[in-house]
Amino acid sequence: MSDPLLPDQQSETERMEQFVLSAKILCVDDEPNILSSLRRLFRAKGYKVLIANSGQEGLAVMETEAIDLVISDMRMPEMDGAQFLEKVRSRWPATLRLLLTGYADVQAIIDAINRGEIYRYITKPWDDNDIMLVVRQALERKALENEKKRLEALTLRQNDELKELNHSLEAKVEARTAELKKAHDSLIHANDKLKTSFLTSIKVFSSLIEMRGGKLAGRSRRVADLGRKIAIRMGCDAKDSQEIFVAGLLVDIGKIGFSDELLNTPFNNLNGDELGEYHKHTIRAEQLLMPLEDLQGAAKILRSQHERFDGSGFPDRLAADAIPLGARILALASDYDSLQTGSLVLRRLPADEAQRVVQRGLKSRYDENVVNAFNQVLSGHLGEPTSDMEIAIRDLQAGMVLSNEMISRDGVMLLPADHVLTDRIIEKMRLYDASNGGRMTLRVKTNPNATASAQTNPYANIIRRT
Repeated sequence: MSDPLLPDQQSETERMEQFVLSAKILCVDDEPNILSSLRRLFRAKGYKVLIANSGQEGLAVMETEAIDLVISDMRMPEMDGAQFLEKVRSRWPATLRLLLTGYADVQAIIDAINRGEIYRYITKPWDDNDIMLVVRQALERKALENEKKRLEALTLRQNDELKELNHSLEAKVEARTAELKKAHDSLIHANDKLKTSFLTSIKVFSSLIEMRGGKLAGRSRRVADLGRKIAIRMGCDAKDSQEIFVAGLLVDIGKIGFSDELLNTPFNNLNGDELGEYHKHTIRAEQLLMPLEDLQGAAKILRSQHERFDGSGFPDRLAADAIPLGARILALASDYDSLQTGSLVLRRLPADEAQRVVQRGLKSRYDENVVNAFNQVLSGHLGEPTSDMEIAIRDLQAGMVLSNEMISRDGVMLLPADHVLTDRIIEKMRLYDASNGGRMTLRVKTNPNATASAQTNPYANIIRRT
């Protein structure tokens, strides 16, 4: 049996129209000719019409029928329209109420409005088109109220289902976390872990792009790292620096559909058709990231990564400060790497020559401030303190923290930076190292707690040996 609350079974407009055309209307009047006229009018439009000769008879009809709208005459013996509609409002508040009055008794109309809370009143003699319009508007209003109640019920049910699902997921996450590290209930720590997981997911996706091999292997991490260092040198805050780093990881996401031939052809060697296809990759990158709200800043950077400082770039021909700062930084970091891998020109340039090429692009291709920061980074003036050390896989101990990502020989990220090592992970790393000749080393963060003992400090024995 179909669920009436499922939104995809029937559109809102279809539900409303179906309700309006299938509505039941009750006409109450002590004059038979009035009732006959109303019944003919509404039946001709497809409505189901019931009639009653008095207020008491009308109440009896409503006891047995689900009435959507009542039209009652004002002047009736024993029980007038105001009294009748007041009883209807009290017992069937969802039923719409219209008053039919043939005389200018203002006080009677006021009583009907106050006591019966009528939707509208109609004067006799009526115009058929006017009364049909009033009735349809009233039924459409009721249909909207019904739809509102339906959606509220749907929302309530789905919220309950989401709460149950969230509860189940939280239990699974807590169980898995307990296997890897000590339990943490701190909200700040949980938030930091969520951010780390998000960045790790991006790095994994970046590794998938690089699996195309060739000039893409390792490229995104190099571009991302250089871009972040330039951003820090230029005084960008942590959020903007991280955004540039993420954009660097996804620098080639728009090229994912390129053929191998196009992917491996230097930019300066592309023909007209190939250039046209190449120029689309920044727009395609923005489109791919559009559904992800947290990546909108990175998407904007990726779209503008091939804009030139003099305004002759693509796709929007932006110039100078109109180009997002992140895009200006990413453009330089990407070109510097591409010059060394042969992606821009056929010959692979050494690092110092690539730096000189970047310098020649000052003010035409690149922002002068970005170039200056880039030169300072390459000169080693970034001033970031080093607090890690390189050790062999065989010397790893549980509790150590990776300072860099662990990358396979194929360029695939195996473990992210800041990963806390456990005995189980170390055992897998040693097996992997043995299968590759047993000569791998990793960089791990040094323990900032200088007073820790050898039993609590996993670095103590390593430090003594080195």
